[in-house]
This record gives sequence, structure tokens and C-alpha cells, in this order.
Amino acid sequence: MFGSKQKTREKLAAAVREALGNADWLEAVTVDDDGRALLVIRVEAGGPEAAEPRRIEAENYAARIPGITAVRSVVTAERQASSPRTHDHERDHAHAHGKQTLPLTPSPRRVTKGARLSDEALSQGSVAPAASLKPIPGIARILVVASAKGGVGKSTVAVNLAAAMAKAGMKVGLLDADIYGPSIPTMLGTVGAEPGTSPAKKLVPVEAHGMKTLSIGYLSDPDAPMIWRGPIVMSAITQLLNDAEWGTREDPLDLLIIDTPPGTGDAQLAIAQKVPVTAALIVTTPQEVALADVRRGAAMFAKTHVPVIGIVETMSWFEDAAGNRNYLMGEGGGRKMAAALGLPLLAEIPMLQAIREGGDAGTPAAMAGGPPADVFLRLARSVAIALDELVTKAPPEIVFEE
Repeated sequence: MFGSKQKTREKLAAAVREALGNADWLEAVTVDDDGRALLVIRVEAGGPEAAEPRRIEAENYAARIPGITAVRSVVTAERQASSPRTHDHERDHAHAHGKQTLPLTPSPRRVTKGARLSDEALSQGSVAPAASLKPIPGIARILVVASAKGGVGKSTVAVNLAAAMAKAGMKVGLLDADIYGPSIPTMLGTVGAEPGTSPAKKLVPVEAHGMKTLSIGYLSDPDAPMIWRGPIVMSAITQLLNDAEWGTREDPLDLLIIDTPPGTGDAQLAIAQKVPVTAALIVTTPQEVALADVRRGAAMFAKTHVPVIGIVETMSWFEDAAGNRNYLMGEGGGRKMAAALGLPLLAEIPMLQAIREGGDAGTPAAMAGGPPADVFLRLARSVAIALDELVTKAPPEIVFEE
């Protein structure tokens, strides 16, 4: 029984090595009884970030092998003072005696943690989407609504921005690319809806509040956890984007708004590199914890050459019954960050009960009247102007101060 498990582990490890071409930079592969693989990837001294494209590719390939349930990796780097000959001898000796060697103890190697994305890794896809990626038929422009941190109201902004533009007469689509937490069906009141299928075997988006919408929430059990890895996530997003009838060449959408997952992981990077994104909009709250992540999001878009048209600050203040503004999340953080990055602050959205109620009830606040609708109508106008200006002038240049 135990010998059988060991053989299974060895076969899976061998399959991973073979899938990666038995690359010499693959230091070690181990697989446990549950099919979880650990990859140890070697990189030259002084440049652990150079291993990032290898790490991403290696994890993606390994995850596709039947029997592999999860993949993680660590990166090792040579120290200049080390003796490769000595290390290789010790490793060969260990292998000869059936021992596994992982460079996790004091040795001439070190394990790097939190390796940053290098320019090389970020350039694996398109570095100039407008120039090198084919437009998607039926879509004139694509706007990504992003946040480097969750819980800042990104989906609320995406939904109400789309609704405000539709209310103003634009042909708008809304794609919920937040695979792990699709909330747009709830916020649009379309939880029970299902997209149709056209004669051309393409998805027909769900119509809601004057806009066309698609979400993984329409296609999955709302109670089922989405335990998906990067390649599967991007495959799902690509299908929702490309295999749907958003519009036609003769009658295209004016704008498709993509509500992206929070953070700067595989899904966000893949969208920035592989989707012909026109521009991005970054959402944040005024608090320092959220603002620190704005820089990471802005850096990702800068390196992938996606123009950022501005920042939207949510939860800016709460106005009490006496008319006093209470800055529960901090004051002026979004404005300061926008100024530091050289970007415009397109809106400061206060805490309004009507916005929350609209999202819970499936009726976006932008579709109603009064102050909540006015906030998003003004934002929609600013976004439309910024997108038009991309044609006639250069986008804002993001500045990263030392």
C-alpha cells in the first residue's frame, strides 16, 4: 500500500519534470500523497526576480497534469561565494542514497520569498495592448475597474458607473471577472438569470438596467467555492469575453467595463497583457492600508502599458443628521495619492445608505435620482471625457516618487 503511494508520487514528479522539459533550472520536484507539488526553481545570483517568468510557467504547466491537485514553488539563488562543485556533489550523494534534497537549510543557496514581478515577466504578454492586440469584434473600448485591495467598493463603482453610462444613452457592457467573488448578479438583481446561446453557439449576455452583462455567477452554483488556479481563471475570463455576443461590427458596444478581482495576481496580470484594454480606473478608500496597495496596482498597469485615467475614492465621508462630515476612513487620502502618482482624482464617493441599499436590492443607485445618482453621473462624464482624450492626447504619466 505504502509502496504504491510512493510510486504514484514518483510518477507524478517525473511527469512534472517531463512537462517542463527536464529543465536544468528545475532544482527539485516533490509530490505528497494528496497530489500537492512543490517546485524548487534555481536562478542566477543577484537576480531572483528573473525566475518569475519561469515560476509562473512552471506552475501553470504542472497544474495541468492529471493527479496534481495543487502547485507551489520556491526560488533559490546562488551565492557568489559558494562552491557549485561541492553543492552538486552533496546533492548527487543524497540522491544516490534515496534522499530528497531541498535547499531550505543553511547552505550555499538561499530561498527567496515574495519575489517581485520583473519587467521580463511582465513583458511575457503584450506590452502595448492598443497596438499589438486585436480588437474584440463588437466592442469599441474596454475599461478595467481595478483595486489592489479587496473590500474598497470596486464592484459598486463598476456597476454604478456602467448603469450611469447606460442611463446617459451609451451602449454599455459589464463583465464580472471577479471569479472568486462574483457579486454583480446580486447588485443587478439577476441572480437567477442564465445567459442564452446564439445560433453561432456564443453566449448571449443577460440584459439588466439597459446594459449587457456576463458573470461567472450566472454559470455556477452560488454556494460552490471557486477553487481555481490561474490558468483556469484566465480561461474562464477569456471565454466570457471572446465567446459572447457583446455587439456587432456595425453596432458595437461603446464601452465594456470589466470588474476585475482585487489584487495584482495572475488574473489581473493576464487581463492587462492579453485583453486589448483601453484604460484602467483604480478604486481605493482614504485609509492608508488601501492606499499602500494603490501604488502596486498603478505599477502593474504602468509596466504593462495600460493607461490609468484616474483614481476613484470611496467611503470618503459620512454625513450625519446635522450635516457634519465625518471622515471615518481618513481624510484626503485618495487626493494625496492621486497627486503623488500624477493622476486625476475623478470622484470622492461618500458613504450613502442609498448606494448600499441599491446594491443589496439589485437596483443600482445610479439608476435612481438624487445625490447618489448625481455622484455616479458626474463620474461617468469624467470617465467618458478621459477615454475620449486618450485619442487626442497622451494619458497621465504615473510618477513613482522615491
